[in-house]
Amino acid sequence: MTVSTVIPAAPISTAAPSGKRRIGNRKNSTLATVLLLLGAVYCLFPVLWVLIASTKSSGELFSTFTLAPSTHLFDNIGDLFAYRDGLYWRWMANTALYAGVGAAVSTLVSAMSGFALAKYDFPGKKFVFNVILAGVLVPGVILAIPQYLLLAKIGLTNTYWSVLLPSMISPYGIYLSRIFAAATVPTEVLEAARIDGAGDWRTFGRVVLPMMKSGLVTVFLFQFVAIWNNFMLPYIMLGDDHLYPLTVGLSGLLNQGANQPSMYITVVTGALISIIPLVVLFLSLQRYWRVDLGAGAVKA
Repeated sequence: MTVSTVIPAAPISTAAPSGKRRIGNRKNSTLATVLLLLGAVYCLFPVLWVLIASTKSSGELFSTFTLAPSTHLFDNIGDLFAYRDGLYWRWMANTALYAGVGAAVSTLVSAMSGFALAKYDFPGKKFVFNVILAGVLVPGVILAIPQYLLLAKIGLTNTYWSVLLPSMISPYGIYLSRIFAAATVPTEVLEAARIDGAGDWRTFGRVVLPMMKSGLVTVFLFQFVAIWNNFMLPYIMLGDDHLYPLTVGLSGLLNQGANQPSMYITVVTGALISIIPLVVLFLSLQRYWRVDLGAGAVKA
């Protein structure tokens, strides 16, 4: 009879692979940090240049070092606000009207449309959604001329409505709202609301909108910034400079700089002031993302 001897296997050390894994993770995190810092510098450097350039006089703008600040900021702001009896303030108010009203209505339309596409069944639903996807892929510049021709037929060009009406529909906002409604609004909650006697509009206002709040804030910000920075649509639609938004108004001042070089510094200062409302809006609305993400984590 043969007796076989079993030799126990030597324990496998996992210290080296674990250490290599930690080193690899550290390198990856360092690389990611460096890339993020480079991206931040790339995005923020133009803002820094505008801030520094707005402190210079018209003579210093092209004759001094780019990143060397000066002391003429408040003089430039005063000249900007005094231009044609405060026309810049009119442009700012027009831009706030276009962006505020357009983004608010667009967000509401996107919420209703996205919720309907996500939670209701109706004939042609797939076709409607495909049309919306096609609208996402079409650049807004291509639609500006057809929109101008349509509004010219009914006499709405060179009015506030010529900019507001096209801004109230956002295919991308509807697409985002549809995705967010499908992910955050449980069907069981809707069925419970119907059992309790709530109609469709009451369910949408009391149940759906609060659950979609963080997504709708994102839609509102995207649409607000898009309208605030929009140039082509108001440039085509408007002929009266008292109806211009900031983008078109500052473009007109920039064109005047070819004959009056002093206008360049006015344009730079106006661009700096136009950034401030966007920064304030982002800082004031970002808390909704934190609150909703925290609430979702607690519910989970």
